[in-house]
Amino acid sequence: MSIWLDQRNKVIVQGMTGSEGRKHTQRMIAAGTRIVGGVTPGKGGQSVIFEEDGVPVFNSVLEAKQATGANTSVVFVPAAHTRQAVIDAVDAALDLVVVITEGVPVKDTAEFVAYALESGHTRLLGPNCPGLISPGKSNVGIIPPSISGPGRIGLVSKSGTLTYQMMFELRDIGFSTAVGIGGDPVNGSTHIDALAAFEADPDTDAIVLIGEIGGDAEERAAAYIADNVSKPVVGYVAGFTAPVGKTMGHAGAIVTGSAGTARAKKAALEASGVRVGRTPSETAALMREVIAGLR
Repeated sequence: MSIWLDQRNKVIVQGMTGSEGRKHTQRMIAAGTRIVGGVTPGKGGQSVIFEEDGVPVFNSVLEAKQATGANTSVVFVPAAHTRQAVIDAVDAALDLVVVITEGVPVKDTAEFVAYALESGHTRLLGPNCPGLISPGKSNVGIIPPSISGPGRIGLVSKSGTLTYQMMFELRDIGFSTAVGIGGDPVNGSTHIDALAAFEADPDTDAIVLIGEIGGDAEERAAAYIADNVSKPVVGYVAGFTAPVGKTMGHAGAIVTGSAGTARAKKAALEASGVRVGRTPSETAALMREVIAGLR
């Protein structure tokens, strides 16, 4: 099994006719993802050729869903139009909407995240995230599919780059699903959402959690792990050398005083029984020890 994504997902690409949408649609198709259509308002009726097959383009998400049975969308539209793109996907009652776009205004994100939550039917991932991959089954987003194969580790990460590195370091063991939640101050799914799903997944044996400085998401995840997660969790928190008061990388990666520091997050996770590495490679080594102990 896997969480949220497998070979049954029928995926549409919002912004498929743009350069980024087209490029990553090609990569997703090559990875085995069931891409059933694209959405670009005003370009309905056209098609885009991938691997000699045409993928139809629709004017709206609802039109695409009605024609294809799509239940998943990945969003590659510009930041200024992302809010409306997500609302359109939620209004079409898609199950999963993955927002790759970066630079989305926080006000817009807060509005469409609340809209998705209030709908009760759409899981939102992102924005500013790499998407998610269930190796050997489906890949929605920009995670390189060749860096790892299927296995029994679940991965949830704020950082796209560290997602790729951890998957590569543990490629011989493999992953059930790797989920990039994005590093913006507001996002559609949290560490806790993924932890709950991995805990319930019978084919996930252990979990890697990657966080970073800023906010309190990792502390909240630590509290959740202590009370709700029985599977072993290994963690890494990026930003041990970050200066106080300076935004680092993601928009949410900023610390003030002692709040949101890597050390504080590491301490909270360790207090909940999570083994935390000081580097990505050390974290991967800790996971190897965990997996070896499960065999």
